[in-house]
Amino acid sequence: MEQISFDLEEKKPFRPTPLTVKQLNLYIKDLMDKDDFLNNVYIKGEISNFKRHYTGHLYFTLKDSDSLIKCVCFKSYAGNIKFEPQDGMQVLVLGQVAVYERDGVYQIYVKGMEQDGVGALYEAYEKLKAKLEAKGWFDEEHKKPIPFLPKAIGVVTSKTGAVIKDIINVTTRRFPNVHIILYPAAVQGAGAYETICDGIKYFNETKSVDTIIIARGGGSLEDLWPFNEEATAEAIYNSELPIISAVGHETDFTIADFVADLRAPTPSAAGELAVPDLEEVMWKLQNINRRLSVSLSKKVENMKARYQKVMNSKCMKDPLSMFNERKLKQDYLIKQLENAIKIEIKNKRLVLVKDITSLDTLSPLKTLTRGYSIVENEKGKIVKSKDDVSKDEKINITLNDGNLEAVVL
Repeated sequence: MEQISFDLEEKKPFRPTPLTVKQLNLYIKDLMDKDDFLNNVYIKGEISNFKRHYTGHLYFTLKDSDSLIKCVCFKSYAGNIKFEPQDGMQVLVLGQVAVYERDGVYQIYVKGMEQDGVGALYEAYEKLKAKLEAKGWFDEEHKKPIPFLPKAIGVVTSKTGAVIKDIINVTTRRFPNVHIILYPAAVQGAGAYETICDGIKYFNETKSVDTIIIARGGGSLEDLWPFNEEATAEAIYNSELPIISAVGHETDFTIADFVADLRAPTPSAAGELAVPDLEEVMWKLQNINRRLSVSLSKKVENMKARYQKVMNSKCMKDPLSMFNERKLKQDYLIKQLENAIKIEIKNKRLVLVKDITSLDTLSPLKTLTRGYSIVENEKGKIVKSKDDVSKDEKINITLNDGNLEAVVL
């Protein structure tokens, strides 16, 4: 490292060779790397702005009531952490304070971390979340559908900053006909939740919009706290208009996100969820129109084919022929029926003659023709034995050609 030198005789400084920014940062880094105390620091604080990178590295800020410092935990050490770090957690951190020469900032390279209790805000957040969940405020049955084609969208957010610009840019690009109505609200600091509630109340009273978006950019748990207030949750839950919550980054979750009818990971995403893509809608309508036209054409062609088939059928060209065929079939069936009846009568008649012959053979009258007679006493009872009559009793004798009366001697 070059040093500034002086000529002791003339007492005038030589013109030094200027350092680059990188050289200065490397020099400071070298000093800190040689400091044994900074190489092994053990500190406690509260996690804020926690982010888990897709590479597996952890980025967060460690703070107390008076100060803060940035922290990085590389993937090789992050796997040893036995809990999921979250904003608001009180933790104990073991690591090395070093300079990241590219940005010229110092930070802690975390080698180990363990919980040291839960921060007050995080504890209040979890307590309110459990309370509202038990009341059913997060249930799907209370979620209202987002209108597909809104005429106007109300946005409750700061009138300055990138959030409202992002929402306007996204929604007007996707659906130019929609109107954006801004209700300027404080989204950070004491009393901010009151302006958020006022915005929700205003749009519900005026009914000037179809959908409400409450939004703000990312931040720490303290920055997002107005959206974790119970009053904000109650205003969202009681809203007659559907509400999209777009608070913080994709990994940030607030009470407002759970109560709202729809949660958007970012304000820009809220704009996409609030309105459809007009080009996509027009393409779908055109596609439906084409499909209807093709379907209608096929239907007409099928109906024409069926009409031609009917007109070319025999019944349309010669309707009397079908009638005559039916008449011939009817005559044939009648003749078949008559023959069946005659055969049935003949068969019945033969059976009857057979039965009459059998009865005639067994008839008592047939017996009388062979010289037998039937004797009956005065009571009309057939005499079968001499004991059936007494002396001087009148009897009746039936012969083949008549009756005789007699007296028993």
